[in-house]
Amino acid sequence: MEKIEEQFANLHIVKRSSENKEPTYLLGIDTSKTVQAEKGSLVAVLCSNGSIRIYDKERLNVLREFSGLPGLLNGVRFANSCDSVYSACTDGTVKCWDARLASEKPVQLFKGYPSNIFISFDINCNDHVICAGTEKVDDDALLVFWDARINSQDMSTVRDPLGTYSETHSDDITQVRFHPSNPNMVVSGSTDGLVNVYDIGVDDEEDALVTTCNSVSSVSCIGWSGKDYKQIYCMTHDEGFCWWDLNHLDTDEAITRLNIQDVREVVNVKEGILDYLIGGLYHEKMDKLFVVGGTNTGRIQLLSCTPSGLNHVMSLQGGHAATVRSFCWNTQDESLLTGGEDAQLLLWKPGAIEKTFTKKDSMKIASSVLQRMRVHSNDSYKRRKKQ
Repeated sequence: MEKIEEQFANLHIVKRSSENKEPTYLLGIDTSKTVQAEKGSLVAVLCSNGSIRIYDKERLNVLREFSGLPGLLNGVRFANSCDSVYSACTDGTVKCWDARLASEKPVQLFKGYPSNIFISFDINCNDHVICAGTEKVDDDALLVFWDARINSQDMSTVRDPLGTYSETHSDDITQVRFHPSNPNMVVSGSTDGLVNVYDIGVDDEEDALVTTCNSVSSVSCIGWSGKDYKQIYCMTHDEGFCWWDLNHLDTDEAITRLNIQDVREVVNVKEGILDYLIGGLYHEKMDKLFVVGGTNTGRIQLLSCTPSGLNHVMSLQGGHAATVRSFCWNTQDESLLTGGEDAQLLLWKPGAIEKTFTKKDSMKIASSVLQRMRVHSNDSYKRRKKQ
């Protein structure tokens, strides 16, 4: 634990994104997995106006911007083998752009079924399959799948779905995450409180469902952790945290490692508070899961996960002036990117000479943010449980 505390304590801001004409909240961050020496690494950021901005990682200047108009984009993800960047869209598509091209048009369009509104998605580790989750329409909440491979015989830019899973969620599917190394394993989370694990190598949906975990609340974030990524965790819209061990599916041991209804009520933060959770961070070298949270004034809180509970490790402060909404940890150079409601993208690096920055004032953006943010209620889920 001392090592991770030392790593984070050694982080300093080395770059702050340049001013933008239209300030927006920064809701999601991903970095390209490929690095061209002459061009450097790219960062893709999902913004509250429903667009994606591409930044140069070292300079943090905006290179280009992609829009989903008339729809709004949800989620951002780079491919694993190239600089294609993907996002789901409320217009019923998943869009793919070449992050190094200035063209506003997607190079691939993965089209859903009529009435699909996509609010979550992911691409698997070998870039072969895309899966997107929909809002509930009528009685349907779907996981929709596409073949993402480039076919030399079919150079069409529009792809139709391979199929769907329609029986396992009963409300909006807010999160989809493929396993980091097994291309057939995927986990989904929903406002129905359920976190489902699937093996998509199995044809039938019922047989593909490996297990269902119940968070008993609306799911806001899910991820994989543990050795060989045999564990999953989830955070809820009311700041709950759950952690399950899939190693115990075929044993008599309980799979639940941790279940906290409201982290804010049980974590003792040194010299501060915890207002919300942002996401999880599995540190492979340490084989340790961490939870990242924050305060409404922009302080970032790092918590360690053990079966006995969550423990505050340390705080990062002096960067953001408002709620931090997103982060991306780079295991190679141990750098950290953070984005927030102050419209700032910050690059933190270990051992760097700290530069003097003036924190940006908190922003008040009404219309665009209200369009982007849905208040997820678990009332309907609770009513179903009582019936």
